[in-house]
Amino acid sequence: MTALFAQISDLHLDGSDRATRRAVRVMDYLRALPRQVDALLVTGDIADHGEEAEYEEAAQILTTDFPVLTCPGNHDARPAYRKSLLGEAPSDGPINQVHHISGTTILMCDVTIPGRDEGRLDDQTIGWIETTLGALPRNAPALLAFHQPPVVLHHPLADSGMLEHPGQLAGLLEAHPQIAAVITGHAHTAAASIFAARPLIVGPAITWTLRLPWEGDQPADLEQPPGLAFHILDDNARLTTHYRVVL
Repeated sequence: MTALFAQISDLHLDGSDRATRRAVRVMDYLRALPRQVDALLVTGDIADHGEEAEYEEAAQILTTDFPVLTCPGNHDARPAYRKSLLGEAPSDGPINQVHHISGTTILMCDVTIPGRDEGRLDDQTIGWIETTLGALPRNAPALLAFHQPPVVLHHPLADSGMLEHPGQLAGLLEAHPQIAAVITGHAHTAAASIFAARPLIVGPAITWTLRLPWEGDQPADLEQPPGLAFHILDDNARLTTHYRVVL
């Protein structure tokens, strides 16, 4: 079954009109599509300061008729995220969630390290991924989604906050061939690479776009419109990605 997923990332909702307008614009675009997506993946930094009010606003903006799957980023705070976005009791543990949509298993993983920009797969999350994938048929396609990319993107800002110890992730991918691709955010730039022989997709940001070294010295381009990605996973578990901006 061919599945269509949208991805947004790095909303950085902070109570400002600017952040709200950009997020609402993208969600209005997605809701108005002639064909509804099977799910929306939101790959972290939903809030800018990790405050409850920011997640309460996010919950309103992200309300749709299609499933919305989220994972935290380095700006997110687990207790407030759980309470105001998920309606769960606040706690400090990793927020890992699995979803089964359109024949695809989607693992929304928490690789954040509270108080740091870098990411890391901790033992609890590695165990959860192993257990979740181990319960699936080896020919059942899966997507792994989290915030910090495990590859160099050739910008000092993005590369200063990568996923640490990427060899751990490579080992998981080698052990579980049903993982069709890895989907991340964090870098504020649409990018694509290969990691452990799988597609590695980096979604663009809602809040601002990373200006690459050959584009200028100031990293944050506030004038670029918000971006999103569409991921099509076909019957052969092959991922195709298209990027869009929303004017």
